[in-house]
Amino acid sequence: MNKEQLLKQFGKNVKIERIKEDLTQDDLADKMNVSQNYVASIERGRANMSLGKILELSQFLDIDINILLSF
Repeated sequence: MNKEQLLKQFGKNVKIERIKEDLTQDDLADKMNVSQNYVASIERGRANMSLGKILELSQFLDIDINILLSF
């Protein structure tokens, strides 16, 4: 798996979990205090988040971080 594939899979995981929580990209962006465009770039695999931000994201989605990092 290369970096591009990893980011795309991570983004897909984020989108799946966001939808399970019945959140829009705007809702999640508000929770994370970021723009909707940033959330969209994460879900498209274009944003490379730090581990600290991934941990925060898992907390906002109320899921175990391992779910987001499962490839």
